[in-house]
Amino acid sequence: MSEPDTTRRLPTLEKTERGPDGPEQSASAAAYTSAGGGRAGRFWSARRLPAGLVALVVLAVAALFLYDVAAVRSGQPAMAWRRRLADELASRPLENTWVLAAAALAMALGLWLLVLAVTPGLRGVLPMRPATPAVRAGLDRSAAALVLRDRVMEVPGVQAVRITMSRRKVTARAVAHFRELDEVRGDVDAALAEGLERLGLARTPGMSVHVRRAGKR
Repeated sequence: MSEPDTTRRLPTLEKTERGPDGPEQSASAAAYTSAGGGRAGRFWSARRLPAGLVALVVLAVAALFLYDVAAVRSGQPAMAWRRRLADELASRPLENTWVLAAAALAMALGLWLLVLAVTPGLRGVLPMRPATPAVRAGLDRSAAALVLRDRVMEVPGVQAVRITMSRRKVTARAVAHFRELDEVRGDVDAALAEGLERLGLARTPGMSVHVRRAGKR
């Protein structure tokens, strides 16, 4: 008599689909590639505030126009602002300054909404290499910079260091108070490279190291 299966199976949170590496793989696994240290897509921002503002504006304008059209259909005169707007649109030429300014504002707003729609956002979160297909992890840039700073401070001869981290590059500006600058720079390079590897980022950023001698007091 076989023993019952007591293995606890965790629920899969993402939809699975058939893939080339097996009968099924998760949707997140299809988006990642493990070659060259692994790659992962950036986290997308929900952008609730811009979406809510646009929805409220559209709703208010649509409700106002709907009310005015319904009033006109029932025999009431149109609102004064709509009559004036119709007269202005009919009388002002296209090269008028106010018409051009309104068109430029509408175009800028439209471009801003398009940029928000096609870019991920959340620039402060760095994607990490996926350990399992069903889990996505990210690391805050300020936290990553703090970890790298602590590692560089362990290098002999480093008195102070400032780490600036972007999605593509890590810049370290260190102050050395003893040892040769070239030796300190080499050790800082090695410490940064090891630190970045231990962070497990999906895309390893480039490094830029600057070491200078501490000023005399």
